[in-house]
Amino acid sequence: MPETDRAFSNDTDIATLAGGCFWCLEAVFQPLKGVRRVVSGYTGGRAPDPSYTEVCTGVTGHAEAIQITFEPATISYRELLELFFAFHDPTTLDRQGPDEGTQYRSAIFSQSAAQRAEAERLIRALDAQKIFPAPIVTEVVAAGRFYPAELSHQDYYRRNPDKAYCRAMISPKIAKLRAKYSERLRSEAIGSAQ
Repeated sequence: MPETDRAFSNDTDIATLAGGCFWCLEAVFQPLKGVRRVVSGYTGGRAPDPSYTEVCTGVTGHAEAIQITFEPATISYRELLELFFAFHDPTTLDRQGPDEGTQYRSAIFSQSAAQRAEAERLIRALDAQKIFPAPIVTEVVAAGRFYPAELSHQDYYRRNPDKAYCRAMISPKIAKLRAKYSERLRSEAIGSAQ
């Protein structure tokens, strides 16, 4: 599906982001005001309808990604991207923490020419300001087909907060989200136990 010059909808738009394990990104974006839905899945590869097991091998070319349906009137695409860069390391090629391989690459899959331009502008600004200790390696590419992951991977953190990976990798991100971005959270998310 090639990029188009379609205008952002007044109601909702789509953002597709990859930054390591999709469980981590899903948990960060779900509680935000203006985010209607977050789906974990796979995109950017060659194999049709890939499984988690296949994507984990790295041979399909897909990245673990999330597709966010959001309300631009409440949260802008730029704000989503700023949070994306605040919650993963965009300077490590094909790696996030202990997760290594092309399936864990940092990528923005733009839905339009406007999204592509916004992402490229933000990356240039962050690099110019030297926000990170190394240059950003995040790919900005046209969105292709997005394959939702298996049901066991959807809403993962909410269903599994006590699993070791969740406690070690996701809980600190949620704590950071609450501490630094509480004004962006829906009221029910602020009081949530997880």
